[in-house]
Amino acid sequence: MIAANMLSRLSRSAIQAARSMYIQVQETPNPLSLKFLPGQQLLPDASKTYDFSSAATAKQSPLAVKLLRVDGVKRVFFGEDFVTVTKADEHVDWALLRPEIFSTIADHLQTGKPVINEESTTSGEHEEEDSEVVMMIKEILETRIRPMVQEDGGDITYVGFDDGVVKLKMQGSCTGCPSSGVTLKNGIENMLTFYVPEVKEVIEVKDESDDLVERELKKFEQSRGIKD
Repeated sequence: MIAANMLSRLSRSAIQAARSMYIQVQETPNPLSLKFLPGQQLLPDASKTYDFSSAATAKQSPLAVKLLRVDGVKRVFFGEDFVTVTKADEHVDWALLRPEIFSTIADHLQTGKPVINEESTTSGEHEEEDSEVVMMIKEILETRIRPMVQEDGGDITYVGFDDGVVKLKMQGSCTGCPSSGVTLKNGIENMLTFYVPEVKEVIEVKDESDDLVERELKKFEQSRGIKD
């Protein structure tokens, strides 16, 4: 009886902690992703975002490790003041996932520990000096495109520029999202080709985890009779 009462109090405490954080939830264009806003800044550098799809890649973020241990969570993405969580597939019920995600985020933030251990990060992205064209591309991505994409719980990062082709990586809720292809071509490509004449095309760079998310989304759409 004592043990049961203690567990009950701990459970209520976890729920109250999550509520006290005023964590808001927003839907994203990706039906497999939700955006969680704890109402405080999570990252010291607003220009950086972090995307984790396995515990092995999440060693620099104790919160990401905890979230990825939640049964049904496939991917975790951190923006300046939000966390986007992607579930494994359509069969995972958000109603079951949300309370555990709430308490995991709230418990970690209340410890005062950082979301990202900065000393574990590497910064080799500026080793080579950017050309004027690349600097223009990055400037447009940073000031005009990324803020809009982050509103939907995702992000887009520059990968490279070669022979008129800009290579970008979609992250967070944008990974495998049904509308990301339209955004890439009709939005981002049109804007970059307009402002930077040297740009002829924009393509998305994917990895194995991105393909897995995309396959699950296709299954989700097919199960609801959604066609391309």
